[in-house]
Parts: sequence; C-alpha cells; structure tokens
Amino acid sequence: MKLIECVPNFSEGADPVTIGQIKAAIESVDGVKLLHVDPSKGANRTVFTFAGEPQPVIDAAFLAIKKAGELIDMATHKGEHPRMGATDVCPLIPIANIGMAETVEYAIKLAKRVGEELHIPVYLYEHAQPDKTRHNLSVIRAGEYEGFFKKIKLSGWKPDFGPAELDIKRGATVIGARDFLIAYNVNLDTTSVPLANEIARDVRESGRVVRDDAGKPASIPGTLKAVKAIGWHIPEYGIAQVSMNLTNIEITPLHIAFEEVCAKAAKRGVQVTGSELVGLIPLKAMLDAGKYFLAKQSRPVDVNEQQIIDAAVTSLGLAHLAPFKPEERIIEYLLKK
Repeated sequence: MKLIECVPNFSEGADPVTIGQIKAAIESVDGVKLLHVDPSKGANRTVFTFAGEPQPVIDAAFLAIKKAGELIDMATHKGEHPRMGATDVCPLIPIANIGMAETVEYAIKLAKRVGEELHIPVYLYEHAQPDKTRHNLSVIRAGEYEGFFKKIKLSGWKPDFGPAELDIKRGATVIGARDFLIAYNVNLDTTSVPLANEIARDVRESGRVVRDDAGKPASIPGTLKAVKAIGWHIPEYGIAQVSMNLTNIEITPLHIAFEEVCAKAAKRGVQVTGSELVGLIPLKAMLDAGKYFLAKQSRPVDVNEQQIIDAAVTSLGLAHLAPFKPEERIIEYLLKK
C-alpha cells in the first residue's frame, strides 16, 4: 500500500467549532486516518496530521481547504504565526512505498483542483515547485496576508494555479511535497520577542544580515543546518519561544537543536525551561534523543524503548507546558492503532 501524510496548517487555533468542522471534513473521506490535531491559541493556528493512500488523502485535503475557506475570515485574523491564507500551507509527505516524484504529482493535482474549483490562489513549494527562486515557504509567504494584495500582482509572483488576485476572506495558500519536517518550539524564561529572535538568528541556517561600515549588507549564517527559526511570544503560556522547523533531522536532529538553543540562550542571559512538539514525530527521532541524553548523563543506553523515550521527554522538557503522551505523538505508534 502506498502511504502519504498530509499536514495542513489552518489559520484558526481558538474556535473549537471551526476546528471541529475542518476535522469532520477530513474524517468524511474513507481510507484516511486522522492522526493528530494540534491547535494553538497564541499562534491562532491548528496543525492537522492525517495519512492514507494518495487519492483519499488529497480528497480529504481538498474538502478541508474548502471548509476552512468557508469558515475563516483572513480580513480579521490575528496571530503570532506568519500566515497568508485560511489554509496557510498544505504539504504532502511520502511515508511508504511511494517516492517523492509521485508525491509531487499528487501535490500538483491537489493544487490545480483548489485553484480551478475553489478559485483560491495557490503557490507550489518545495519539491513540487520547479522555480527554485520561490520554492522556499518563507520566501513565498514573505509579506504575509496583508502584503499579498500587492505582491500577487508582481510579475514574479503570479500564482501557479487560481486567480492572480488575493481573496480577501480566504487569502492564498501554498501546496507542495516535502520531506518529513519536525515543528519544534523551545521555551524561554522571558517574554521578550527581541531576545527570542536574537537566539533564533544565532541558530537558524539563514542566520542574520548585518551591514559593514559602508552600509553593504552581508549574511552571517547561524550554527544549525536545515533549521528555520523565529522568535515569538505566546500569551497563553506567558513566555517567549524559539520556534523552529527542522527540515532534515539527519543533518540536525531534535536533541542537537535543543542543545544549541540552550547554549545560545545562556550566552544571552536566558534560560530554557522546556520545549514543545507541534504535530507528530518519528520514533527514531525520539530514540536518538533519548540515547543521546542517557549517554550524556553516563547512564546505560541499552534499556527498553519506553525508558529511552522517557529520557527524551524529561531531558527535552516536552511535558513543560502540557502532558506529553508518546502514544499520541509518535507516528509509528499512531499508525499501529
């Protein structure tokens, strides 16, 4: 059986009725398994994760995008997370017995349908975007909803599908195919967004832009490859976070990202109090983290799987803000249910 995962992000994190109706749209499609729903009031965003064979998955994604467009009004939307539409981004990820090239075909099929049937401007991204000058999500989304009324009219920013005019209520959306990504936030003992952003610039691959004495800009890369990061303040928690996307966990694993943020935070007089996983995580990432911390603490690593995961949860502070239940957050555990 070919399996793909879909992780759409919707610009609503507080209204349970809206979130529930999007959930119902996804679950209305036979052959699709809803794995996780992760709402955030502060970000005003909900991340859904579901999986199945490719056609049912993109059918469910289409219905969810349609429902979100009916219920979410971007003209009144406020939230900490960057966004450009009611369905901000909708990636497809190959899971089993399917390659990236075929996953791209399904992403393009979904994007075309959304553009043509729902009349929402759609941009392709990552592996589905042939134009490498605009395959990066953060580049596409720059300017966000408010800036897109002008941006969409620029010659280089015509949508791949749908009208070249921003929908006032629904905004625009980004659809693509990508490798597995971990969305991960590190909690700080401060409410300062400028401090959180400084730490984010220290660690993210793109680093920061500085100017020399002549005013010429120069880029100074951060310390972590395959990592995107920003700083923000989450009022519901009363803290600032360094919010990261780990785009290749073979290059920068979860535990290395955490340790580096701890180190950079300490240099700026800030303490890390824990961390938060958004969505799901592969079992291997949790086991690698657990073994890393056990070894660092001079404890045996040849223990059972549960003990290794417990070590990861404790050392990363994953239960700092809310209980962390491995059976609800690890992909392999959910797929076995």
